[in-house]
Amino acid sequence: MLLQSIVSYGAALLVATVPAINAQDQALQTPPLSQLPISLKNHAKNHLLDSSGKSTSEHSANTLTLATNGTASTEPTAGTSEEQKTPVAVAFEQNSHWRRNLAELQPELFKKLGRGQSPEILWIGCADSRCPETTILGLQPGDIFCHRNIANILVPTDLNSLSVIQYAVQYLKVKHIIVCGHTSCGGIAAALANKKLGLIDTWLMPLRHLRAQNSKMLEALPEKERSLKMVDLNVRRSVAVLMENPVVMEAMIERGLQLHGVIYDVGSGELNELDIAEDEEIVEERKKAFKVEE
Repeated sequence: MLLQSIVSYGAALLVATVPAINAQDQALQTPPLSQLPISLKNHAKNHLLDSSGKSTSEHSANTLTLATNGTASTEPTAGTSEEQKTPVAVAFEQNSHWRRNLAELQPELFKKLGRGQSPEILWIGCADSRCPETTILGLQPGDIFCHRNIANILVPTDLNSLSVIQYAVQYLKVKHIIVCGHTSCGGIAAALANKKLGLIDTWLMPLRHLRAQNSKMLEALPEKERSLKMVDLNVRRSVAVLMENPVVMEAMIERGLQLHGVIYDVGSGELNELDIAEDEEIVEERKKAFKVEE
């Protein structure tokens, strides 16, 4: 299963990136992504490791060491104070430690990335800061091509997302597209409310259409379940938009490109896959309507 395989792959990376007492102990090898069996089933828990658990303000007075998840964690530095460093300064410092540690542990990685990319996954998700795709899947730079926007909305006329999808499918030849919604989504909450927000109201219009189309069902649900149902509907709608995309449709037919809809629980770190299987009759009708040829 894709999610379970990714978790296992990520776990191997965690072990491989823990600083060893002896440099010779760092010779752990991780399997290439191309060797992973790719198939999403049900759900899998992501074994995410927090770094220090401190607040952003506490982190600002710290220097960094490599955490067990391969990212930068923080430790207090004598003689510095929170006021002396801005969040941006801390971010640049973290980047410096991260790249040096990663270059030491995986000497060929940055050289490989400098030569190009060959990701197998296109991730379409929300811009929410709690949903970083590479971290969620336990992978590393170069493994995922991504597109993120408010509430992971896909519409067939958005040139931004269409460009990402075409490049990923037609030129990078990704094997999987994952559409990921998440719990506690601000965009979903806004679409379920009726407060005027300004420009973002235009962007959220597809969500309001979903709300209108499913109003009776949604209104019958408690608030928390209503929000989760909207997340579900939104992911399914975005997957449907992908299935109607001629470039995606061609890749699905000719080389077996697979689409997946998932929901990420920001409160637990768990990914749950939606069942998006369709009857063959529906698939054939879609081909008649949307498949184009030169």
